[in-house]
Amino acid sequence: MKSVLSLRRGVTPVVRWALPYWTRGKAGRETPGDLFRVLYLGWLVAFSFKVLGASWDVSWHFKWLRDDLAPPHLLNSVGTAIALALTIVHLYTGYGVDRTAQRLIGWGTAVFLVAVPLDLINHRINGLDITSWSPSHMMLYIGTFLMICGVIRGWFMGAPPGRARTLVLGGLFVFLFENVWFPAQHQEYGVFGIAAWDRGEPEAEPILLQFAADQMGRAVDRPMVVNFALPVPDQVYPLYAAVAAMIVLVAARVMIGRTFAATAVAASYLAYRTLIWPLLAVADFPRSAVPIFLIAGALAVDLAFLVRLPVIRALAGSLAVVVLLDQALRQQAKLFFAPPQVPLPTMLAGGALLAVLWLAGEWALARHRLRAQDMEAVVSATAAP
Repeated sequence: MKSVLSLRRGVTPVVRWALPYWTRGKAGRETPGDLFRVLYLGWLVAFSFKVLGASWDVSWHFKWLRDDLAPPHLLNSVGTAIALALTIVHLYTGYGVDRTAQRLIGWGTAVFLVAVPLDLINHRINGLDITSWSPSHMMLYIGTFLMICGVIRGWFMGAPPGRARTLVLGGLFVFLFENVWFPAQHQEYGVFGIAAWDRGEPEAEPILLQFAADQMGRAVDRPMVVNFALPVPDQVYPLYAAVAAMIVLVAARVMIGRTFAATAVAASYLAYRTLIWPLLAVADFPRSAVPIFLIAGALAVDLAFLVRLPVIRALAGSLAVVVLLDQALRQQAKLFFAPPQVPLPTMLAGGALLAVLWLAGEWALARHRLRAQDMEAVVSATAAP
């Protein structure tokens, strides 16, 4: 009885504070500062749970046979539940978001929730479906991508100027970068899995290897392990790094507006991957090839913004990005572990696509006034007498 009373005493002030805000309204309504901070703190907590669960999930699936209620799935589900609650608040009350941010968050959450049962059905029909690149998995990433983009826009448009604004915006871009890069982790765990097999110390449990071999209709042998560990063409990994990962860093540099913003986002993600590496190893879970080479591309993105003309910046920056990424990936492969590389001409083709996306991205962000200098101009105009 005492515990119930103490619980009520603890919850009541929170409920009393929140209830007045629970009113239906349109997106873009004026949001009190304390409510705005609570909403976006909630998003940071939600995304943190999702990232922790996702990081453990990849390693888990390289060791154990799949289980819908595996601990990584449950951890990820906590983040999803918080995200769903926040989405409902934004959709119903209109607080903390403009119309575009509200739509992005709403559609992202909807796509994610539709993808969950589709993924379960897919696994029931196709078994493991270990590759991160399957259609149902991609729907999960796309839903999360839209969700985070909406949160980034909401924070960008509504957060007051200051250090906290910049740090949270950078943190949100780290979450976006992690989500975009997530499917590429399959190859990073895959090269470790192949190396472990070659040493005669396979990381996957026998039941998982046998299940995968039965799906492929062959014996448990090295070709089966390679197909299990690296199920997509070799070109996918380096080209995905050059295009998908780098365009996120371009957007981060434009919206954050700090000189080494892209490098800071990439370095934060790599620091996280480096920290969880020994934790997984100590717990006897499979490890991965941490993509240290991405820092070279991030530096190239930041240095490109020293060029003032957008067209030259995108063309020169894209060329520098792919060349530096290519060389850094080759050096990482020599010194540590890395997925397979491709010839430089193939990387240059990816650079051409990156240049197109870079130009389009900068144009779109400028058109919708989502550049750091656009917000600074608004703040200056508001502060003027």
